[in-house]
Amino acid sequence: MPETLPGQPVKGAFLHRFANPGRFLRLAHWLFPLLSASSGIFLTIGMIWALWFSPADWQQGDAVRIMYLHVPMAMLASGGYAALALCGVLSLVWKHPLADLAAVEIGPVGAVITGLCLVTGSLWGKPMWGAWWVWDARLTSVLVLFFLYLGHIALIQAFDDPQRGYRAAAVLAIAGVIDLPIIKFSVNWWNTLHQPDSITLTHAPTMPESMLLPLSICLTGFSLGFAALVTGRLQAAILETRAEQMLTRRARSQNGLS
Repeated sequence: MPETLPGQPVKGAFLHRFANPGRFLRLAHWLFPLLSASSGIFLTIGMIWALWFSPADWQQGDAVRIMYLHVPMAMLASGGYAALALCGVLSLVWKHPLADLAAVEIGPVGAVITGLCLVTGSLWGKPMWGAWWVWDARLTSVLVLFFLYLGHIALIQAFDDPQRGYRAAAVLAIAGVIDLPIIKFSVNWWNTLHQPDSITLTHAPTMPESMLLPLSICLTGFSLGFAALVTGRLQAAILETRAEQMLTRRARSQNGLS
């Protein structure tokens, strides 16, 4: 019989193409080092360019260089949570066997990234606003996102039955999506200290290419690194599940023989 995790995949469905853990592990075997190496290359180029060759801002001076870490962390915090909600939909609606495991591994990575977003934003805000923290609409909504990540992690661990924890966490992840448009559009909906977005889908970027290019490279590098971390963690989780199942079968076999 084909190897599966708990849950019954729909045979032939596209969403379950990589539901088989063995098939996913074969994919991840070459994908993880590729993502890791690509992330390292992009981050090396991007950070050297950002820290040594990109210009200082005429108002903010060298403090603007925090942007090359803060902006990717902010975008990945929201993107990671969107991926978490997608896993919730795949789990609750399509019963995808790997969706719950993926959500378990995305949560901690997303929480760390959101924490870094808040810390770097605070470091950037101190010289600009004169305070480490203000209850700005965007800052507050990102803080809510951080608590949503923590709540997701806590819910998974809150039940003796893992499936109940997965379901509760999936519901929270889907419900928490409402925070993402608030984060995105808060600077347009309210009068806040946070500057408007410099990069949008509907308008040309408001920053010069000398800043935009290294920022884009850094964003690409951090995104590849995020994907590498989740892929590696999911690999480890599947292997751990395999080992636990093997030990359980061995224990049952020994008990049957005794």
